Amino acid sequence: MSLKLYFLRHGETTASQTGAYCGRLDLELTPSGHEMAEDFAKFYRNLPWTAVYCSPLKRTLATAQPLCKPLGLEIHKRDGLKEIYYGQWEGKSPEEVNREFHDEYVRWLADPGWNAPTEGEKGIDISRRSSEVLEEIEHTYLSGNILIVSHKATIRIMLCYLLGIDVGRFRDRIGMPVASVSIVELATHGPLVHVMGDRSHLREDLRKRIGT
Repeated sequence: MSLKLYFLRHGETTASQTGAYCGRLDLELTPSGHEMAEDFAKFYRNLPWTAVYCSPLKRTLATAQPLCKPLGLEIHKRDGLKEIYYGQWEGKSPEEVNREFHDEYVRWLADPGWNAPTEGEKGIDISRRSSEVLEEIEHTYLSGNILIVSHKATIRIMLCYLLGIDVGRFRDRIGMPVASVSIVELATHGPLVHVMGDRSHLREDLRKRIGT
């Protein structure tokens, strides 16, 4: 049996509804976000889970709980799985950021791997801290199913790390909608993608009315 990583982006928040930048803002899930977490739990509850790793923010913990609580699964909280810190951009829309921090915004859009939001984190910073969590998992478990509950940018950056994609292209190469699952097997010849950004576990009405 191989080691499979299930990357789950948290459910909907008010920021994912509006598109505002939300990194360290500790937002709760919306009612729809809680429904998404419940749908994930129902769909995946019969999978034999080996371990669960989670960002310590409220929206990720609330997404993990419907699966973990009834199954008695311990949630391993790791700061390395937190979302990118957007600095002075936190809570602002892309339009506001472009207006108030235009030059830095243009540089970040061109290469977010090596350019940070104003007083925030570069993509390479997130790659370093999140890859430490992935290495911990790989060194701890030889096989099994590992759930990793994290955030939009952080999951995309971890996938770049695993798949050998330039971290500066994480926004251009990988989509990651709310409550989506991506599955990567750590196989004999390296990471093998089975699923990317899947939301088939969500009820149809949720898929229709949720944003990015």
